Amino acid sequence: MRLAIDEAWKYQGLTYPNPAVGCVVLDSNGKILSVNAHKKAGEPHAEVLALKEAYLKNGGNKELSTITGSNEIHNYLYENHNNFLKNTTVYVTLEPCNHHGKTPPCSMLLSKLNIKRVVIAHNDLSEKASGGEEFLKQNGIAVTTSILKKEASHLLEPFLLWQKNSFLLFKWAQRLNGSLDGGTISSKSSRILSHKMRSVCDLLVIGGNTVRVDRPTLDARLSNAKAPDVFIYSKSKNFDKNIPLFNIKNREVLIEDNFSALQDRKFIFIEGSPTLLERMSEEINWLMIFISNKIQSGKSMQILKENYEIIHQQKIDGDILIWMRKQKDNQYE
Repeated sequence: MRLAIDEAWKYQGLTYPNPAVGCVVLDSNGKILSVNAHKKAGEPHAEVLALKEAYLKNGGNKELSTITGSNEIHNYLYENHNNFLKNTTVYVTLEPCNHHGKTPPCSMLLSKLNIKRVVIAHNDLSEKASGGEEFLKQNGIAVTTSILKKEASHLLEPFLLWQKNSFLLFKWAQRLNGSLDGGTISSKSSRILSHKMRSVCDLLVIGGNTVRVDRPTLDARLSNAKAPDVFIYSKSKNFDKNIPLFNIKNREVLIEDNFSALQDRKFIFIEGSPTLLERMSEEINWLMIFISNKIQSGKSMQILKENYEIIHQQKIDGDILIWMRKQKDNQYE
């Protein structure tokens, strides 16, 4: 389950408006056949990708490797599984969906493949998608629940927040000694991840002084994706309109001295200074901190550490990515 959770964290936020979900498949002897995760809304769920990978690794027809659509993978496995996945065990961070949406339910796929056991970290809190656990039991599959449930609930929290109201994620990059100015800090892989986050968020927030000094573009070019709309928090609306961010086609740029414009957005990604962090401290839910292995003098970010807890760490090239959540945002415990 830890492997499934760690895999899902690689796509945290990128699956918006879906939750991040990870899945691991073991053969009848306990050998790992696959570790996979849901990567993007509209693409196959974690279970579908993990079962596809496990089928191919366990001797299944290589024809499946060329099939990428979720419906197509479902249908192929229905018709060609040949019991290659019989008696396997599936670990999944979220209860398999049990409704027909854009794709057939994962619970049905699991039952048709004669899976022996499904281990679930967290139940699905969506009234529409829940019921997978009971469906699996009714179809003769052994089910174990609440394995690493707290860790899985951390993974699920952004989804719960933007379902209820909105999710505000504040990101910055710093060097090993805490400095965060003076040129590029994080690795290219870390910057690509930030650009991917920009491409899926509803709104990117930045401070007015940062715009005037850094003259950024704030697009998503490193991920070859669309540039986000931008909200500039500033007491003055006087900006040089030659700054690149103002010249992105089909982009909305808002400039306000208050945060009322954020109310209609579900996923808000903030790239800001210590000043903006302080100004938005009441609204922010999570922190996303990239720490490089470089050392350089410069100003540092100050946070009230007692208000946040570290919930996950992962390596990205030479960087460490730390996720922190505000402790009062206890939506699930």
